[in-house]
Amino acid sequence: MTVKNKVQLITYPDSLGGNLQTLNGVLKKHFLDIFQGGIHILPPFPSSGDRGFAPLTYLEIEPSFGNWEDIRAIGEDHDILLDLMVNHISQKSSYFQDFLKLGAKSEYADIFLTMDKVSPNSPPSQEDIEKLFLRRTEPFSTFTIKDTGEQETVWTTFGKVTPSEQIDLDIHSETTRQLLTEFFENFARNQVKIVRLDAVGYVIKKLGTSSFFVEPEIFDFLGWISEMATSLNIELLPEVHAHYTTQFKLAERGYWIYDFILPYVILEALINQQSARLLKYLRMRPHKQFTMLDCHDGIPIKPDLDDLVSTEDAQKIVDICLERGANLSLIFSPKHRGRDGFDVHQIRCSYYSMLECNDDAYLAARAIQFFTPGVPQVYYVGLLAGQNDQENVERTGEGREINRHNFTIEEINEAVDKDAVQRLLKLIQFRNDHPAFDGEFEAVDSDKQKVDLRWRNGQAFCQLKVNLKDFKTFISYNTDHGEIREYPV
Repeated sequence: MTVKNKVQLITYPDSLGGNLQTLNGVLKKHFLDIFQGGIHILPPFPSSGDRGFAPLTYLEIEPSFGNWEDIRAIGEDHDILLDLMVNHISQKSSYFQDFLKLGAKSEYADIFLTMDKVSPNSPPSQEDIEKLFLRRTEPFSTFTIKDTGEQETVWTTFGKVTPSEQIDLDIHSETTRQLLTEFFENFARNQVKIVRLDAVGYVIKKLGTSSFFVEPEIFDFLGWISEMATSLNIELLPEVHAHYTTQFKLAERGYWIYDFILPYVILEALINQQSARLLKYLRMRPHKQFTMLDCHDGIPIKPDLDDLVSTEDAQKIVDICLERGANLSLIFSPKHRGRDGFDVHQIRCSYYSMLECNDDAYLAARAIQFFTPGVPQVYYVGLLAGQNDQENVERTGEGREINRHNFTIEEINEAVDKDAVQRLLKLIQFRNDHPAFDGEFEAVDSDKQKVDLRWRNGQAFCQLKVNLKDFKTFISYNTDHGEIREYPV
């Protein structure tokens, strides 16, 4: 399996029309041959929370979304990318429920990270706890085993309630690895081509460390799961929010990585009308990446931008985004905030709204993304030039819902006719089709208020020019016959 150098779509299973069948219908009606890189369907599995990211199992599809036949139907026209939350599984899963009933006698007891595995002689010290990259008040949850009445404490990295809804897996356990293999085998049977390893940075727990991306153990695990996935013809995409050097380590070892820096540096270039930081970054980054502007969470800030962007510069962009309706995700763990107290993890918003619904600015952002080396992903809200959904935030109390609007068929039909969407579709087709994107990339020295990006593959050539003062964007390219053409994006 080779990841296609074409544009992908990211969507929830129910966000374009209500379920997987309507998603397939929307793709066939409006976007036939548009997403040649594939479809990333955010978790369609039975789940107890976190909009699919607390899965009960990977062997079934949530019935309200459809079934595996619907996934395979989409897979007839598109490569399918699915998530696997390799760090944890739902408290409501049959695996943990069996453990909750039988305790150590459960056939699944060994897949969970119990306290005796983490700290066999005594509870972890406060010093050890403070070193952890915490995502909640404490990384443990205590449950009562039904058959014995005994208390059992397990590691729970994520979760907003106590005890947590998301129970961490012991990835060193042979039982866990057999279960993960079973999940991957099921993916392969159902034509899944790419698996995103969600929260993979947290899988190694080691007291005395941050328990985030612990080396060399993390690479031992990635080596095992990569070998297993390769045997099933499945590509892996590790999902890691970390200092950029951590991402680069993955790239050096040949893994696909996410470009979590690009969304900010493009946004900053457009807001400040300055290209210097963007061009500097484009020249230093690895090319084997998936690129994005928007997603189901937000625009990454810390720790992804640490040592690349100053707090002063980042705070300016954060403040502007807040003025334009955004809300923030903050770093929970005090020791992992900035020394100056800066604690913004992500800016949660619609990218279109952050650019004040300016079609030219938005298309300039997408053009820069598409000309950046890597596999471009377009989030469904961004595809339809969707705006901040403040009503959804107020209704649910969840800040991330600002960029998770569920579109009805009527709303989709209306959105597709918007000028911004039609221009974006034309741009996607160009990115998919022009052969220069399989060649060599160059970020050209230019005026500080301009962006000049070029691709050349043999005789095939294309060039992007963006004027950051007025967001006017032009692409020059040659045809199969050698004719030079230009079109305004």
